[in-house]
Amino acid sequence: MEWYKKRIAMLNFDAIIFDMDGVITKTAVVHSLAWKQMFDEYLHYREKEHAEHFREFTHADDYLSFVDGRPRYKGVEMFLKSRGITIPFGKPADVPKKETVCGLGNRKNECFIKVLKEQGIGVYDSTIKLIKELLKRGVKVGVATSSKNCVPILKRAGINTLFETHVDGVVSEELGLKGKPEPDIFLTACDKLGVKYHRTIVVEDAVSGVQAGSKGRFGLVIGVAREKNAHKLKTHGADFVVEDLSELSVDDINKLICSKQTGRQSLKL
Repeated sequence: MEWYKKRIAMLNFDAIIFDMDGVITKTAVVHSLAWKQMFDEYLHYREKEHAEHFREFTHADDYLSFVDGRPRYKGVEMFLKSRGITIPFGKPADVPKKETVCGLGNRKNECFIKVLKEQGIGVYDSTIKLIKELLKRGVKVGVATSSKNCVPILKRAGINTLFETHVDGVVSEELGLKGKPEPDIFLTACDKLGVKYHRTIVVEDAVSGVQAGSKGRFGLVIGVAREKNAHKLKTHGADFVVEDLSELSVDDINKLICSKQTGRQSLKL
């Protein structure tokens, strides 16, 4: 028992906050499909009603650049702005058919739930394995995501009990938190866990997410390059990037944060 306590004490971090989509659950692909379905339908509508040239919504150029990791309505705003389209913001209660930012965002959510029901929810086994290893070592674990579907998704995947706290789109709306790339949701998750920011690690797969981690000055920001975007994650705030969390153990992560704390420029295992 004494050996076990000493082993826990050796860790230079107290908590890890994970993003959900694309890091814990395989729902990032579902989100991308839902955004494409919604935006392509809307762009076809504008082609017909406003004689605008139709240019499809793409995963690489549009989803990753303007939508990935951001709150739903912000994602709508960012993409429409990239196409030079201006419509009223509306209200969160807008029906999905209404031509407002909120209406389109709600329409996307309908598409997401539909696709999710058809395809189910998959999880990244390597992430779950790492989380269980962290819990055994006494590390606190939380989720911070822009998704408003966080709780039902985690419950449906059967992994909600692994996380001590979650800060999602619902909590953000209640508390008036700014979405990524601002660090509000990660900072709030730390506060809920009762841990210090500099002894907390953020794990993200989106550019907006690693930007938020960098702005929050957390102990370490780990990027997960599911989209073969390691360089982009690195240049936007990730201290260390992997393609999958199977590449890291708890002790590996501890070595990385120790390297950062000692001021080493390049973090290597």
